[in-house]
Amino acid sequence: MLMKAVVPEVPARPVEAPSRTDESGLLGLLAATLDEIDYGLLLLDRSQRVVHANHAARSELDAEHPLQLLQARLQAQHAHDAVLLRDALSDVFQRAHRKLITLGLPARRISLSLVPLAPGGAAPQWALVLLGKPQVCQDLSVEAFARSHKLTPVETLVLKSLCRGARPAEIARTHNVALSTVRTHVGSIRSKTSVPSIGALVRTVSMLPPIVSVLRQTPH
Repeated sequence: MLMKAVVPEVPARPVEAPSRTDESGLLGLLAATLDEIDYGLLLLDRSQRVVHANHAARSELDAEHPLQLLQARLQAQHAHDAVLLRDALSDVFQRAHRKLITLGLPARRISLSLVPLAPGGAAPQWALVLLGKPQVCQDLSVEAFARSHKLTPVETLVLKSLCRGARPAEIARTHNVALSTVRTHVGSIRSKTSVPSIGALVRTVSMLPPIVSVLRQTPH
């Protein structure tokens, strides 16, 4: 009769909580990751204190921006926006509602979304503020796209102008060249990038992933 081998059970090792060193490294990695996103991102606590702001947010919130950072707290610059921001944040923290609001004067209006963060399903203790993109096509992404398709410097300039909403006739007037010259460049861009129209070209570029400059300077 064959004896069945008995394999002793090895007790499972308990999952160790990350050390403080590991947590510090992870937080640094997450902060660096957020800095590579070309949307402004701010993390607020319930008192509207800014716990973290990525590089895009720190760069965008200048003296003319509808949102201001005053003593590490997020505030609206204009009185008529203060109530809107306060009510939106109240909905985020009290009802866990996601909000989309628009602030600012007609000369400079910005949209932002407010997202409640409630790990484990508890009541929200933080709010994530996402600022709208300042422009449809980010310059560094356009330049990388142009290089990858071997566009000339002039074609790259035309592409940037198209992405800003300029029409060929406007580009021709701005650079004091014939409209036929601009149309020739547009045709060459379409051929090199294999897109059927200017609209399709702008849509393609607007969906490019962000490329953020390594030469970053935080405004004083």
